[in-house]
Amino acid sequence: MPDTTWEHFPHDADMGVRGIGPTLETAFEQGALALTAVVTDPEGVAETEEVAIACEGPDPEYLFVDWLNALIYEMSTRRLLFSRFEVRILNGYRLTATAWGEPVDRARHQPAVEVKGATFTALKVGQETPDRWVAQCVVDV
Repeated sequence: MPDTTWEHFPHDADMGVRGIGPTLETAFEQGALALTAVVTDPEGVAETEEVAIACEGPDPEYLFVDWLNALIYEMSTRRLLFSRFEVRILNGYRLTATAWGEPVDRARHQPAVEVKGATFTALKVGQETPDRWVAQCVVDV
């Protein structure tokens, strides 16, 4: 069975986020979970609100950064945390997604940091094996 997971990797004062999955879409979804996990435990975030997100990029790497920055924007302006994502990538450069989450509850979620933006540092999106896609970059905290 292919890996479907997320992880962090250290980078100076910032944090690397990495999504791994059997498809490009799954790797993007897992990368989004890694983004939430920089702030709080995603398992403690209820799925009470649904947000539609769309973005575009000229290639999968730019698209991943745009995707994470779209999520960061929604987290900041709506004061939400997300715990589930459904991503569709059309024509290799157009992303449509749904993110589910809930408003930040400081007492319950105990946010560790605020993510300011996704960067091009350590940016890598690609297929490592037929069943393993990786999407990663550093986020500014």
